[in-house]
Amino acid sequence: MTYFDELKRSMTFLAQDPRTIFIGQAVAAAGTAMTNTLKDVPRDRLIELPVAEEMQMGMTTGMALTGLVPVSIFPRWNFLLCAISQLVNHLDKVQVMSNNGYKTKAIIRTGIGSQRPLHPQHQHVGDYTEALRAMCSTIEVIRLEEPSDIFPAYERALLRDDGCSTILVEYGDYYGEK
Repeated sequence: MTYFDELKRSMTFLAQDPRTIFIGQAVAAAGTAMTNTLKDVPRDRLIELPVAEEMQMGMTTGMALTGLVPVSIFPRWNFLLCAISQLVNHLDKVQVMSNNGYKTKAIIRTGIGSQRPLHPQHQHVGDYTEALRAMCSTIEVIRLEEPSDIFPAYERALLRDDGCSTILVEYGDYYGEK
């Protein structure tokens, strides 16, 4: 299967779990390549949000505290950077600060923007995987470099029983290349 097919299969798999809800920009409305991977997700599981990344991450943490598993979609790392305080200081630390009293399992989707056929400039192609790994103590960050990496990573993110969140990093160029 192709990179895109594996992403679409993974989103369909996640949607089968009644705890998942998909939130973000261009989730219910067309707008990014990630939107096309959600076509088989029921419409009532998609929540379209404005460009308000910090609010989105706060909602993600709140939903996770209630037992939902939010699939929070930030089309590129550069959008996720705008939610970094909520991510690093809240979602990542709730479990530690509450002495394991609260667990916040969320699935964060982000991507490294396409550079082909045209380079979109540097604010669209950042990769902050290593920086986030250094800042987070409970969140796992996984790069999805091959189609065979994708489904097992999303399956692990959903089924993990440690209550931790996962950031999955996709490559925009691979949607049409692999």
